[in-house]
Amino acid sequence: MIKSHIVFDKNNYSTRIKNFLYKNLKTHSVSNCNLIIVIGGDGFMLETLKKYNKYKKSFYGINSGNYGFLMNKFSTKYTIKNLSKGRLVSISPLEMTVKNKTNFKKKAIAINEVSILRQSRQAASLSILNGSKTIIKRLVSDGVLVSTPAGSTAYNLSVHGPILSLDSKKLSISPISAFRPRRWKGKVVGDKTKIIIKNLNPKKRPISAVADNFEVRNVKFVSIKTNNKIKFNLLYDKNRSLQKKIKIEQIRKETS
Repeated sequence: MIKSHIVFDKNNYSTRIKNFLYKNLKTHSVSNCNLIIVIGGDGFMLETLKKYNKYKKSFYGINSGNYGFLMNKFSTKYTIKNLSKGRLVSISPLEMTVKNKTNFKKKAIAINEVSILRQSRQAASLSILNGSKTIIKRLVSDGVLVSTPAGSTAYNLSVHGPILSLDSKKLSISPISAFRPRRWKGKVVGDKTKIIIKNLNPKKRPISAVADNFEVRNVKFVSIKTNNKIKFNLLYDKNRSLQKKIKIEQIRKETS
């Protein structure tokens, strides 16, 4: 039996969907529900997953934003029925550990990607390691992305990174506007990899590190790994599964 709790973004379309669901569903407190319905876009879903992760619930997203890659399509005819028939997808986030110029340490999780971005007009100067093995000794660029399979069709795709299948057990490392070496296209690594990114010139070339939408500035050192202890359980309609959406994007990329 579905015992739902509704969370919605503050826009007119979200409010209309929320009002429809309130009329057709009995809702419960977040601690007494077994399904959290999230009405909004991908960004709102990412925020909600992190905010409510401690309750260990399943999440069903309803898109009221733009693309809504992590969400389901709203239907007055089918949405209520689909809540009890959703296909479960479990994803683990990246865990980012950052040290800034004052040696302050901060941790954050990222469901889509960790972005290392230049913070000034100066390009970033970075070294990237896979544990103790060097991936690239010096990358001069606007930054670099480390993406999960779930996030590989988001910012990662925009910078021409590879689309990863959800069950690939891989991570994508993709440069952003690489200047030197200009032809470096990035690397795909296993999801058990610990990726270390160092700022080679923090005084002249400051950088920030962003875990989805959480930013730390003036970064010297970033460590990134998959946190398999955390599982986000997302439900998708039968014909709109996350796996299917990723496959569609792979086909689009191959034929474009």
